[in-house]
Amino acid sequence: MRQIFKPLLLIFNLFIYLASSAQKENHGFYIVNSISKIPVISAVVQTTDKSITIISDENGFVNFKRAPVGTDSLIISSIGYQIKTIAVAGLNLTGNKSVVDIDSKVSSLSEITVKAPANNGIFKTISDLDIHLRPINNSQEVLRLVPGLFIGQHAGGGKAEQIFLRGFDLDHGTDINISVDGMPVNMVSHAHGQGYADLHFVIPELIDKVNFNKGPYFADKGNFTTAGFVEFKTKDFLERNFVKAEGGQYNTFRGITGINLLKPSGNRRNQSLYFAGEASFTKGYFESPQNFSRFNGLLKYHGSISTASTLTASASFFTSKWNASGQIPDRAVEEGLVGFYGAIDNTEGGYTQRHNLNLSLLTNLPAGATLRNQLFYSRYQFELYSNFTFFKEDPINGDQIRQKEQRNLFGYNCTYQKDYLLKKIPAQTSAGFQLRYDDINNIELTRTKDRVINTAQLMLGDINELNAGSFISEKLSLTKKLDITAAARIDYFTNRYNDKLAGTLLSSHSTIVSPKLNFNYKLNDHVQLYIYNGRGFHSNDTRVAIQENGKKVLPAAYGTDFGGVFKIGKKLVLQSAIWYLWLEQEFVYVGDEGVIEAGGKTKRIGYDFSARYEIAKNLFADADISLAKPRALNVPSAESFLPLAPRFTSVGGLTYRKEYGWNGSLRYRFMDDRPANEDNTVVAKGYFIVDAALNYSTKKWEAGLAIQNVLDTKWKETQFDTESRLKNEAAPVSEIHFTPGTPFFARLSFAVFF
Repeated sequence: MRQIFKPLLLIFNLFIYLASSAQKENHGFYIVNSISKIPVISAVVQTTDKSITIISDENGFVNFKRAPVGTDSLIISSIGYQIKTIAVAGLNLTGNKSVVDIDSKVSSLSEITVKAPANNGIFKTISDLDIHLRPINNSQEVLRLVPGLFIGQHAGGGKAEQIFLRGFDLDHGTDINISVDGMPVNMVSHAHGQGYADLHFVIPELIDKVNFNKGPYFADKGNFTTAGFVEFKTKDFLERNFVKAEGGQYNTFRGITGINLLKPSGNRRNQSLYFAGEASFTKGYFESPQNFSRFNGLLKYHGSISTASTLTASASFFTSKWNASGQIPDRAVEEGLVGFYGAIDNTEGGYTQRHNLNLSLLTNLPAGATLRNQLFYSRYQFELYSNFTFFKEDPINGDQIRQKEQRNLFGYNCTYQKDYLLKKIPAQTSAGFQLRYDDINNIELTRTKDRVINTAQLMLGDINELNAGSFISEKLSLTKKLDITAAARIDYFTNRYNDKLAGTLLSSHSTIVSPKLNFNYKLNDHVQLYIYNGRGFHSNDTRVAIQENGKKVLPAAYGTDFGGVFKIGKKLVLQSAIWYLWLEQEFVYVGDEGVIEAGGKTKRIGYDFSARYEIAKNLFADADISLAKPRALNVPSAESFLPLAPRFTSVGGLTYRKEYGWNGSLRYRFMDDRPANEDNTVVAKGYFIVDAALNYSTKKWEAGLAIQNVLDTKWKETQFDTESRLKNEAAPVSEIHFTPGTPFFARLSFAVFF
């Protein structure tokens, strides 16, 4: 570990020195919230003729180098704030001393114009307010706010949820790139499954924004970015100290606090240090108590270390323990052996923890460029007990398995970006380097009984996996209406596996190049069209890579999106896209069985549609619809169905939002029936669920009620066509095995701000 960490620390120290000695030649100003003095991130600053657009950075800083000579006024706009026009003559641009206040407000769709590229468009950011008005138990559930994305829990509250998006059963994250503050969440070569993405270490109240997009079209996003990516950003500043308590059915309790450790001062909050903690417990709605507990903590600093550079540093810890009822077969419920919320093996469950250190340095370089350097480290532990087949393999002791690992994750990210004029053509160059090293110790798959007795050891070893990637992207605004972005990235992998059972040490190397080409055409302030094209990939498990000697273990994904954003009238905004995704041959390591299976080529074609409508002042309606046709290639048509891949999903609802007073939402989510096996002879039944939330807010306190499954629908959250054998059965039976979804579940909350 020291051999990896020391060079990275030296690199970071070098950039700290360069940043602290950077020239103070930047000309610009800061945009802040008029009341809290917190920086307004991603505010849009435009010249009056809209020929130049500048976006404020994470400090609210607007670099004025790009503005043409003679600019006399600027228009500032940001969702959630009133539009403001300022005179350039009134700004002190030298030394970055000017601060511009803008007033917050509840947004109206009538204020929105289609002015940003589609990949930064209206529906591509989930805000704190969106999260606040939905029934959210944990950060993993924030993923549900991504249009077309569904999640399902099937092993207690502590295991990462199963994810579905764009005709994919993504398992726990195989084809979706998830990150938090630049740190990867996906775990490569994981004990349970490739790309395992556990977000439970994030406290929901600390989420500032969630940016997302779909497809393999973005050069700075590497491994797992095939169906898309989701990046969480936690708050750099707490507006106020808070203490919050929640309580609900099934002995559910949760407490959260956030405390500023530095007192705000001045006309701009240029630094912050806060601590936040969370404790959560629930007995659960299953007949066998879940006894789930989770503890989270975060200490985060954000502040200027020079006029040109900002340092963000955080340390966090997370631990969770739970029991689980696991998946139960239909026949066991139909025959009355167990109830709908019962269990066959009630000794399932697990334990996990993660500790993170994260350092990020943002430097505004001369001539309008920015440089970001980041170092991160995670210490991760995982132990999971499952039983999917009951007594199929071992009629005496049962088929319970233990999956376990300890991991050190090291990483470094460097990104450079510059906006400039190329022969009077506005241009933007982005380039970066990313390094990730996973040191995984004693990764195992063991058959057990009642968690404590080992009956058979199937896999045990150490994994070392290195991924180095670099990218470059060039965006040209050829006209005021058309911009083109051409990009490419290259990724290199080294995989090594020390098999402690076989006594072998094997390694392999592999490389993949991923080009991208995107077009955005703004017809007017009401219509924008886009065509995205790109090649992406997801890596396969190290145990696959070494067996295949690095061949075909980085399956490429080729995708195309054609779509648009449309503003109709004053209060209706639509977004739609037709998309296509083709995946190359791959090999899959099945963590539950310790075997390697060959997969084939697949294709998916689909249509996404989103609508936002302002019914009346403060009252909004929204709906998202996703259609997909996922198919396996080079097999008979009748056997080409992809098990559990969603074909039709929809989410939507009503939201009433005000800054203070009553706020609330009524939401639905619908997943249609889908094939559970290759020939569609077994079907995973769909569901329609309604959730609701109601809050009353003042400046000093807030009370809320959240209800999941308002209609008390009995539904199956996850389903699998599995072959299993019960204790007294003569032979295995193949059928649907399921985990029941949440019944009617009400929670009350009360928060105090100070």
